[in-house]
Amino acid sequence: MEIRIIMKSFILLLTILFLGEIGQAQEKQNIIDTLYASQLKPFGRTLLNKQQELELISSAVHFGFKFEGDQCTIFASVKDQGAHNYIQYELDGVYQKRIRINGNLKEPIVIKTSGKGEHTVWIYKATEAHTGPIIISKIVASHVKAESVIKAPLIEFIGNSITCGAASDTSEVACGKGEYQDQHNAYMAYGPRVARALGVNYIMSSVSGIGIYRTWNMEGLSMPQVYENIDFQLNNPVKWNFKTYTPQIVSIALGTNDLSNGDGKSPRKPFDEKIFTDNFVNFIKLVKQKYPKARIALLSSPMISGTSREVLQKCLLTIKSKVNNLYPNDKSVETFFFPLMQAHGCTGHPSVADHLILAEQLKPFYQKLLKN
Repeated sequence: MEIRIIMKSFILLLTILFLGEIGQAQEKQNIIDTLYASQLKPFGRTLLNKQQELELISSAVHFGFKFEGDQCTIFASVKDQGAHNYIQYELDGVYQKRIRINGNLKEPIVIKTSGKGEHTVWIYKATEAHTGPIIISKIVASHVKAESVIKAPLIEFIGNSITCGAASDTSEVACGKGEYQDQHNAYMAYGPRVARALGVNYIMSSVSGIGIYRTWNMEGLSMPQVYENIDFQLNNPVKWNFKTYTPQIVSIALGTNDLSNGDGKSPRKPFDEKIFTDNFVNFIKLVKQKYPKARIALLSSPMISGTSREVLQKCLLTIKSKVNNLYPNDKSVETFFFPLMQAHGCTGHPSVADHLILAEQLKPFYQKLLKN
């Protein structure tokens, strides 16, 4: 009798230990299979908020992860219940599509694959900072783990709506329909495209409608006023930490909106060359404070024609000369003048196809700067 009791007790003990090991294994598996926002390795302007969620802020800010199996689940949201925003993604190195995130989204985003092996996904913000942040809380998939960007030189692209890739993608929403962000495609903008072609990293610091001393239809708000703020909003006290990245090249494409004729409603003074050049020089001084060793590249506009085109190019050459005189020991500021383009996007903007042309035009220019 005692032997039976001892055997039963021994079997019970083994069962408890076995079930405990299974529970621990499942717990470990659950930890492996959930990648929290704080574990991601984003590239671009982001913020880890109080809830430990990742806020994607700037155009084309991106993060990657690997997983195993035939699907992964992304828990994403936006702050405003009545708003919507867009991410876009690559799967195993191939661009897929944009995904709309509604403010009242109740279900997570599921990305499915065609095979059960290991897969790599890169998520990009399709829209700009002024559209609001996209909030990522976690990624769920089998054996999911965060990926880092490749180690490579970095280009920062400062600019306006053209740099953002705004009004370029009509594949889902036609021009004149929907809201402004419905045609944004930052992934296909000239900056990310030329960076991918050159095998370098990139960050985007771009705002639709903005100029070096005024916007497209108002005398106020300029890139120098908002550049240091994390989301390029005028009154945001949260500043961006410029020590996060060290660009080898800072590419600045501003001037289209300064030279704009406006909307015909708001009063607009004639373009002032002196204010433009003085503000531009001061802005480059600010950029050099942030990135002392970065090479500065000034781009003209592919959208401006006639006298305005000549004025902008003349101003950029003046700015180049002034900055080179101020910093005689630094590498020279360089300029690139786009050929005039007949744009095929919405409201006079380049289309996705047009951005490829711009990227191809720019590739030799950046290639030379990276070598020198």
